[in-house]
Amino acid sequence: MKKLFARSEVTVILAVLLLGLIFAVCSDSFLTSYNFFNMGRNAAVYMFIALGQAMVVIVGGMNLSLGYIGGLTVVAVGYALQEMQVPVFAAVSIGLLVGVLTGLVNGLVITLLKLNAFVVTLATSFVYTGLINGISKGFPYEGIPDSFTVIGRKGFLGIPYLLILAVIALALAGYVFKYTVLGRRYLATGGNIEAAKMSGVNTNRILIIANVASGVFASIAGILWISRTGSAQPSTGVDWMVISFAVAVIGGTLLKGGVFNAVGLFFAGILIVMVKNGLVMLNANVYFEQTYLGLILLLAVSLESIKQIISDRKLKQELKKGAAAVSPKEN
Repeated sequence: MKKLFARSEVTVILAVLLLGLIFAVCSDSFLTSYNFFNMGRNAAVYMFIALGQAMVVIVGGMNLSLGYIGGLTVVAVGYALQEMQVPVFAAVSIGLLVGVLTGLVNGLVITLLKLNAFVVTLATSFVYTGLINGISKGFPYEGIPDSFTVIGRKGFLGIPYLLILAVIALALAGYVFKYTVLGRRYLATGGNIEAAKMSGVNTNRILIIANVASGVFASIAGILWISRTGSAQPSTGVDWMVISFAVAVIGGTLLKGGVFNAVGLFFAGILIVMVKNGLVMLNANVYFEQTYLGLILLLAVSLESIKQIISDRKLKQELKKGAAAVSPKEN
């Protein structure tokens, strides 16, 4: 039981069950198929956003430009569909290319110039914001074909296609990190970059791959956001930074790097959406929504820190006991 509750995803699962019970009791419309379908769609997009942040947090970095990469993708896809009249497949390809290029820029600047990820991604967030405003002039693109919204608005057996895609993405990411050489090198770089270098890992290459992966997941989230809403809004991604860190950290992705938890991230996405959904149903003041999310993120980080402190104390006590047991024998 101790080992079970020590796992980070168990805490998140229990939180989801507890909040679900509270909201079900307080609101008659919570336990409806319509509400679950909508929460599933929103949670799926949040999972992709969190995957984008997790990709760089795992290697000890961060991506403050993640939301703006998503916004630039939305504008690029919207422009391609409405102004250039390209097919859906071509527009999606353009969107993914935006993610690859922006992530590559972040990764190359960080590794080649040896700059801090915080500084680099903060600077590029302004660059990407300028591109968003310059291309769109602040106007949304409404000429999105109906075929583009099928994945974002439809489902299979009551399960949104978006949620199915998110589960597949999480399963693939979990497999890569657990069973592939690239995944092990990825985690090793985040766990101890100097030790990874001494082991022969090309850490610069891993950091570039991490940033490209972050950009790609941000772009996927942007593309799915268009599919869900049916329009390409230039303001997309403005609030993604808090969401990305909240879902990733609550899901068990340690800020110090070296850890990925697909199951935890899945339930963390559901938890954040459930909180936002429940607050609306309880007629809470939505203007304080960011405050609630910030407090949840702070609580998650604090709990992880408290766990680490308790673990370190137990380890010290065990070492002291071991030393005390050995000392009499030596005498």
